[in-house]
Amino acid sequence: MDPSVLAALRSPAGASNLLLEFVLTGRVKPLLSVPLFLEYEAVLKRPEQLSVFRLSTSQVDLLLGSIWAVDIAVDLSFRWRPQLNDPGDEMILDTAVNGRADAIVSHNRRDFLAGAARFGIQVLSPAEAWERVRRV
Repeated sequence: MDPSVLAALRSPAGASNLLLEFVLTGRVKPLLSVPLFLEYEAVLKRPEQLSVFRLSTSQVDLLLGSIWAVDIAVDLSFRWRPQLNDPGDEMILDTAVNGRADAIVSHNRRDFLAGAARFGIQVLSPAEAWERVRRV
């Protein structure tokens, strides 16, 4: 799972959280596939995460439902694996490629650079993405 979603909930003042606000207001449209969404749900509902976020599972459900309502759903017609060193990151790249993403936003830029470059997809940190979208 990309840590940007976790970072958004952990750091209310960070760039990831600012991007999440733009997602929830429809100013940024994330690409999500069903497997990626289910991974987000599983990770965000772990007891250790819930205690850090100080959220209940129903609050996480509301947040995820809000994200799903504004996302661009991506059908994974093709899988391009293996492209990355971390097999857990492959579904993010699969979603980006199948959805024709402009960029992948991640704190783990290095993990995505080579694989994303093969498909002409930029890899941005949350701060870089925030700088880009706030100007629009």
